[in-house]
Amino acid sequence: QVQLVESGGGLVQAGGSLRLSCATSGRISTMYTRCWFRQAPGKERESVARITWSTSITNVADSVRGRFTISRGNAKNVVYLQMDSLKPEDTAVYYCAARTTALAVYDSWGQGTQVTVSS
Repeated sequence: QVQLVESGGGLVQAGGSLRLSCATSGRISTMYTRCWFRQAPGKERESVARITWSTSITNVADSVRGRFTISRGNAKNVVYLQMDSLKPEDTAVYYCAARTTALAVYDSWGQGTQVTVSS
């Protein structure tokens, strides 16, 4: 079992930056991909950025490309989401998730952290 805990959310003005962190404990070695999702009120959850742990290959959604960066920390158990040039439409609850293979569902989730961008 894997436990994920997000931190770093908050209130920021449009154009500002935030860095989210996802700390992981448990069977870290079983995780193949880690992903940041977000869900805004009344909207479906969407994948924002993911990283394949063994290769550090990343993928970023078109809606945030050039503004958001996903990275892994030096410690094996941390993944970051650097968010720059934030827009009001980035307001959402951001979740960290993990899966054990490339085709598996994301079955480990954090509790989420709120990001609010004011105009």
